[in-house]
Amino acid sequence: MKSSSFLHVTLIGMLLFCMVSCGGQNDEKNNEAKDTVATDTTAAAPALAPSTIVTTPQNMMVVTHKVADFDKWLASYEAHDSIRLAYGIHSYVIGRSVKDPNTLLVATKVDDIEKAKAFGKSADLKQAMQKAGVTGKPTISLTTMTWQDTGTISTDLRSRTTYSVKDWDKWQHTFDSTRQVRVDNGLIDRAYGHEAGDDKKVTIVLAVTDTAKANAFWKSDQLKKIRAGSGAIGEPDRFLFRIVKRY
Repeated sequence: MKSSSFLHVTLIGMLLFCMVSCGGQNDEKNNEAKDTVATDTTAAAPALAPSTIVTTPQNMMVVTHKVADFDKWLASYEAHDSIRLAYGIHSYVIGRSVKDPNTLLVATKVDDIEKAKAFGKSADLKQAMQKAGVTGKPTISLTTMTWQDTGTISTDLRSRTTYSVKDWDKWQHTFDSTRQVRVDNGLIDRAYGHEAGDDKKVTIVLAVTDTAKANAFWKSDQLKKIRAGSGAIGEPDRFLFRIVKRY
């Protein structure tokens, strides 16, 4: 009788041991599975959008002139691209004046300022302009753009403003710190810089998102105070145009 009881107790003990052991193994497998699921479902960090702001100086040649016929001029301009490339000049933007669509702004990127100067005085350019129907004397400026926003925006309306300043650093600080003021008045900064070799003659390119607000701002006392605080000299020369071709 004692032997039978002992055997019965032994069997129960073994059964409990197996249940505990198997349960522990199952818990470990379940924990491993949970860890695997947690690892696999971890979301990847979203990639940051690339900045559209460029602060590497870019030399540019900007030409403004009037033409007899825009379509004829454009065909001739593009046919003479090889001449510009020979001087390290690359087509960038063509704009037409808001007041007179036959008055054009032609902006090009420049590899070498001295070569660009030579091109501006060359017989090649003079002949190409005559053939294209350019009327009157063109205005040619060489500019070093020190800040550009290359992001896409909805409007092609632009304002290009040039004027002199007393000190570049002071002007730049004031201009950068008043960016939101321009946004509130229908203007978005697109680029700014100075005449090549002379940082006291600045050039600003703005996108116009609200013509009424922009026109009012350009006449406002608020802008006069900002200009005075930045060290601006004299009245600005402003050219309003629409971009009609990008390269």
